[in-house]
Amino acid sequence: MNQQGLKKALIVVHDLVVTGVAVLATFYVRFDGSFLYDRLVHLPLFLPPFVAFAGVVYWFSQLYKSKWRFASLPDLFNIFRAATILAVVLLVVDYLLVSPQLRGTFFFGKITIALYWLIQMFLLGGPRLAFRYMKYARSRHTLQRDASTPTLLLGRGSDIEVILRAIEAGTVKKTQPKGILTWRSDDVGQSMRGVPVLGTFADLDQVIQDFHERGTPIRRLLATPSALMPEAHPDMLLARARRLGLPLVRVTSLGEGMRDAELAPLEIEDLLLRPTVQIDRKRLENFIRGKRVLVTGGGGSIGSEICTRVVAFGASDLMILESSEPSLHHILENPTLLSSDTNVDGVIADVRDRDRVREVMNGFQPEVVFHAAALKHVPYLEKNWTEGVKTNVFGSVNVADAAVEAGADTIVMISTDKAIDPVSMLGATKRFAEMYGQALDAEFMGRNGATRIIAVRFGNVLGSVGSVVPKFKAQIARGGPLTVTHPDMVRYFMTTREAADLVLTSASHAEESRALTERTNGDERASVYVLKMGQPVKIYELAERMIRLAGYEPGEDIEIQVTGTRPGERLHEILFAREEPRTEIGIDGVMAAKPIFADRDRVDQWLQILTRSLANGDRALAEQVFEDAIPEFKRRKPAPQPAEPVQQARLASS
Repeated sequence: MNQQGLKKALIVVHDLVVTGVAVLATFYVRFDGSFLYDRLVHLPLFLPPFVAFAGVVYWFSQLYKSKWRFASLPDLFNIFRAATILAVVLLVVDYLLVSPQLRGTFFFGKITIALYWLIQMFLLGGPRLAFRYMKYARSRHTLQRDASTPTLLLGRGSDIEVILRAIEAGTVKKTQPKGILTWRSDDVGQSMRGVPVLGTFADLDQVIQDFHERGTPIRRLLATPSALMPEAHPDMLLARARRLGLPLVRVTSLGEGMRDAELAPLEIEDLLLRPTVQIDRKRLENFIRGKRVLVTGGGGSIGSEICTRVVAFGASDLMILESSEPSLHHILENPTLLSSDTNVDGVIADVRDRDRVREVMNGFQPEVVFHAAALKHVPYLEKNWTEGVKTNVFGSVNVADAAVEAGADTIVMISTDKAIDPVSMLGATKRFAEMYGQALDAEFMGRNGATRIIAVRFGNVLGSVGSVVPKFKAQIARGGPLTVTHPDMVRYFMTTREAADLVLTSASHAEESRALTERTNGDERASVYVLKMGQPVKIYELAERMIRLAGYEPGEDIEIQVTGTRPGERLHEILFAREEPRTEIGIDGVMAAKPIFADRDRVDQWLQILTRSLANGDRALAEQVFEDAIPEFKRRKPAPQPAEPVQQARLASS
């Protein structure tokens, strides 16, 4: 028996022993003389089956689902429920069986049973609460003793409560909470778990000064999610923290109950988005837990986030396929992966190498494949079109074919919003890869246990390599200027966490949709998934806001230059083609569409022509294939350039 099992066994023994003690204590308190002796004589006959029955009641009342150090109101309610069941059973047995049929008098009686209920509640709940308090007192002592950082907590009561519990439990380390600031004035003057609410966010400067005068200067500010909500004015909070010279951090967590919690600096991009789309965590855990998962391009910004989420949701095995040795090394050394129970391994392989990809797939036998390997930068692929075709088209074909051959249940191909009405080689190659996946998916329709192949379209992912936010941050750090290709350029944005969760959510829905195989045709199932990303963001306004968040004024301290659109770039992104039929999948925050093309023979013919175009270096032939496959590609034209007076006017108005 392992240590965890031994601890649980000791708790079970404790509860059974105190159940017997509760009955004895009840008799000694309630009776004396011959009444007590009469009941003690019959106790050996009554007590063993009652204690055994109590153990069953405790188990089904979930008394052993949580640890004593985290005992809380739900645990007390479970104890209340168990003690009440036992008391009611005693009442029924005493009044319906013992009194009228066996003894002619009550063995317990109503008052005795009520007394037993109170004693049983105390003996079950008291040790748990006492143990929790002991752990709490020890953690507070440890916080005082260790070199912890004096910290102000910022946010709403419910969030602060979670953070304080995590600090006490040791999952948030080196943090000594000295006070709380909230954006709600009615919380001021109260305390939470012994930590006082000292004021609102507007009182930050005065509170910091008061601590400094008392000789215990605050060294850090910790913002909870509620402190970053728009009504809390987080922009102002970040600016004031920087003016005071205090680091402002937030708590990140990969698990429930603040497990694996870490403190991360609050970055500008944390304030740029609408509220993050919430996912159904239980759904994803049920889908991923115990599965064998393979991620291509697992060392990239999206692929690495998918890997950490897969591990967090309990995959049994994770294989990372990566062509870059440094990227593979970096993700394999990720602390989240190293500390997980998932068996994690990685291989160096290029998705262009069909034989190598087949070798890896057949050796690993994945159940779920996330294909994130791709070339994704528009200007580079416009210049190096052959590389885009080799990786994004034939690489996707190789991965899909190998995964099907290896018996994978679900394949998710990472696509882009630029695949709709494409005007660039990136968009065309990604759309063509989508079409190949849809052709395979339609071909397998109706087969028992057939592989599902779907695509997930991303907007711009904040913080990913080459995205606009890291570029703007670097330009701000250099003192500017910030470069915007067009003042009317608009984009959708999402976080890397949202992107990874969208991929997993889409895969879970695709697996559920297998049930549709026998009663619908291939055109009825969702094949493309997109996150509901709210309103698109104007890049010029994004640049202005990032400058202000950094403490500068656009046009005065840091300039914004309009450089003109690049080849293959368009002003507005769209999420679905006009002819793509939408479908409701019943998942909040996620949209989906049915396939509009699924002719495998025609796709194979186009692949043969693309192979010939690569061999001859014939770009015109490749573009002809894309025009035939994607009629919208014929309508591509250069994005309009801003007139010089417009550019100057925008700069002058900043």
